[in-house]
Amino acid sequence: MQLVCLNLLPRVYVEAAYVLKIRNTGIVNTNAIALLDLHRKATKTYTSPFYLVSDQSTMFWTLLSRSVLICGLVTSHSLTTPTVPTTISKEGPCRIYNSGRCADCLGRQLDRIPWRQFPSTLEKVDLSYNKLQAVYAEDFQNLPHLQVLQLQFNNLSHIDEDAFKHNPILESLNIFNNSLREIPASALISLMNLKKLDMSNNLYKRATLVEGFSKLVKLKVLSMGGPLVMGLKKGDFQPLKNIKLQGFAIKCTSNLSFYELGSLEVIQTQQMGFDMAIDQRPQALPLMLSDIANKTFTAIQFRNLFQFMYFSGKEDIFFNLRYVKAYQLIFHRGKFNENLLRMALMNIQEANIVKRLRLQYIDFARSPTFEDSGAGSSITNLKLDGLDLWSISNPDVLRFDWRFTWFNKVKQLSLQYVYFTSVPCDAWAEMGSVETLDVSNNRLQDSVLYNKRCDLTGSEPHVRIFNVSTNSLVSLKEMSYLTQEFKRLEVLDLSHNMLGSLEGSRDCVWKPNITRLIAHHNQFVSEALQCLPTTMQFLDLSNCGLGQLDMTFFDQTTQLTELLLSGNKIKFIPPHWRSAYLRSLTLDSNSFGVISVESFREMPLLSQLSAGNNPYHCTCELHAFIQQTQSQGKVTLTEWPENYKCYHPEPFLNTIIANYLPAHVACDIRLVVVISVAVTAAVLMILMLICYIFNIPWYAKATYQIVRAKYRAHKERAAGEGEVFVYHAFISYCHSDGDWVRDQLLPCLENNRDPYRLCIHERDFMPGKWIIDNIIDNIENSRKVIFVLSRHFVNSEWCNYELYFAQQRAMGKAFSDVILVVMEPIDPHSLPSKYCKLKKMLSTKTYLEWPQQPKHQPFFWAQLKSVLGKPSLTRGRAGSTRSRAASEGRVSMIEPPMEVDQQDHGVNKAELHGEEIETKELFLKPIPIAV
Repeated sequence: MQLVCLNLLPRVYVEAAYVLKIRNTGIVNTNAIALLDLHRKATKTYTSPFYLVSDQSTMFWTLLSRSVLICGLVTSHSLTTPTVPTTISKEGPCRIYNSGRCADCLGRQLDRIPWRQFPSTLEKVDLSYNKLQAVYAEDFQNLPHLQVLQLQFNNLSHIDEDAFKHNPILESLNIFNNSLREIPASALISLMNLKKLDMSNNLYKRATLVEGFSKLVKLKVLSMGGPLVMGLKKGDFQPLKNIKLQGFAIKCTSNLSFYELGSLEVIQTQQMGFDMAIDQRPQALPLMLSDIANKTFTAIQFRNLFQFMYFSGKEDIFFNLRYVKAYQLIFHRGKFNENLLRMALMNIQEANIVKRLRLQYIDFARSPTFEDSGAGSSITNLKLDGLDLWSISNPDVLRFDWRFTWFNKVKQLSLQYVYFTSVPCDAWAEMGSVETLDVSNNRLQDSVLYNKRCDLTGSEPHVRIFNVSTNSLVSLKEMSYLTQEFKRLEVLDLSHNMLGSLEGSRDCVWKPNITRLIAHHNQFVSEALQCLPTTMQFLDLSNCGLGQLDMTFFDQTTQLTELLLSGNKIKFIPPHWRSAYLRSLTLDSNSFGVISVESFREMPLLSQLSAGNNPYHCTCELHAFIQQTQSQGKVTLTEWPENYKCYHPEPFLNTIIANYLPAHVACDIRLVVVISVAVTAAVLMILMLICYIFNIPWYAKATYQIVRAKYRAHKERAAGEGEVFVYHAFISYCHSDGDWVRDQLLPCLENNRDPYRLCIHERDFMPGKWIIDNIIDNIENSRKVIFVLSRHFVNSEWCNYELYFAQQRAMGKAFSDVILVVMEPIDPHSLPSKYCKLKKMLSTKTYLEWPQQPKHQPFFWAQLKSVLGKPSLTRGRAGSTRSRAASEGRVSMIEPPMEVDQQDHGVNKAELHGEEIETKELFLKPIPIAV
């Protein structure tokens, strides 16, 4: 059966339905309310699949919407005056809008019609919910274009005969719920173009129409009657016999006194509404059904059929129902017991002429005389396209005759606000023909809906649509197990529950045929998305509290074409979101402030994006996204531009993004780089030119040298104040220069009034200690290190070690504690590469050169003593007898036992083998030091 969506109905019909929702009663009031709710849901970014009707019922709903104003006129009301805007125009109390074609005077507490304020161009006037008492001839005489006039919910008791004389094209008149004591026929019969007339719920006692009503040949919707109409007579509606209506409704007193056979026989209408209680005269119902027998209706509604008591008679008062053809039969309000409901159902079952049955707001009670004989239910062949049980006071209505057999041939079953607390196993077995199952709004828990003890194998072979919204479900896992036997399930509505916790979202197993999942208004954690089916084409996760997106799940939903994520707390849209078939994406009302083209680059079919009402950071990236999206025209931004505003930075707060136009230079990275490079190059060239003209490099170099010299001096003073040493100087020399050291250097520095304490390896090295350790310790314990440089020094391996250790000691310090004494001229460039530091010192540091002429030697010793400083030490160790002997001119008794060659310090070759060889190998390789 082909399905047609309700959201295709014209807007004017939905507006008409809204009138009925305010009144909350009438012939097809509940249908109108449902129509309004469905339209509101359908006009969102998605269309819920549960609001679908067949082709045949589409005609019914269309006619219903056109005649929707009937329902209010049929019933009594207890609503208070609604709250409306109190804005008053300068000319009067009403709001004139739509270029002078409409006037809104609703709820202004008016006691007279402000006709002087009305422009002659008015086509629609709403004066409802006021305190008007009369309508006079001059009130609308200046409104020749008036088409719609609403006067409901006032206190009108009088309408002049000429009240509408000057309104020849008036099409809709609503005088519902006033105080008229008689039908204002003289004022109405001149309205030849009248199509809708609502004059129900007034105080007239008879519903008799005068012959003049036969002239209203264009009339389509008529609602009449009131709480004082005691009954109906055969000739009351005779003027309507040649008028084909779309909707007719009649209201009588709650205590019907009489009904004459044939009273409604002349009525020709597609929809019929009865609002009358037959508690005291139940035999009137067969007469009414007889009057409408052998006629075809799209809808028949009985309101408050039994208002005060349950029917206890045994006569089948619904017998004539089997002769009435109606697509939909509605019982709205009233008291039903099991016997009365059985009468209605048996006649519907017998004739098979009703396709849809609805019981709503029914006070249901079991019959005290019913006994279960075990023979089975009397209702086993009730073939219905749709059965709606809404707001039933007693859930026992489901187990009619203590059986569920009356469900077994129903295609669309809706159980709302019944609040049943269990689902017996046999209930599932009796719903084998159900294609649409709606159990929303019942406060159901998982344990109620899914009974693990039931064997559901093959129980629901035809269910395609399953609606469990607005309940108290918490476990996706149990829902997946419940639907395992729904072999044709395509649409699942889980909205308005408490699903999405991590505990209830593990090990889910879904049928692969689910294509639409509606789960908005739950509380999902990101990890719970892994428990959803992945075969969906439509997914609604709006208002689920999601803070981030689980891209692992979305990568698995390869068939997804429409995704709704509005109203969450998503703070980040991941880049490279891959969805090959996604066409519509809704991300409005979240928490992300940045959106870029990269996020949607891998959605080739995306054509609609809704991302408004987010706290956007107005940056170049956002501007680039908007520009590219609009220029390509591939993706349409819904609700653009009014819902896209800046949140950051503060100067642009609430600025519409369409008005955010940053400078081209600020957003073009390439241009910024080019300009930066060009400016930098120009500045450098200018600086170079200035330096060339004013010789700035020379001044800078000189300044640097001055600062560096002062820094060195400061560092030397700090080093001298903070340390004390055993020796004034460590003498590093090769064996070939030993005679000069012993004969010249030591006597000159040690044999005087203030002697210097010097360290030489021949005398002061500790016997039995490693040579390397002796070198390191004595260099560390010496304030200065004197290197006696000659060509033999360069060729000595041990001298190289001593020079290296002296460098390591001076690492991070100035080299002022190193004194170079050159015995013979040395070209720094001729030195081996391993003497890089020595090269640098010879090139940059002042050294002492030993003069060959004896007359210059005293000056040499003076310079050397000046460099060594005053011969005072504050720290010492146990004096060495060898040092003392040396100060007296004696030669050290420690002599090398065997000279290896002329380049070493007299160390025995045997000492360089065995255990010492490892240490020697450790220090043979010099560490490179930058020159």
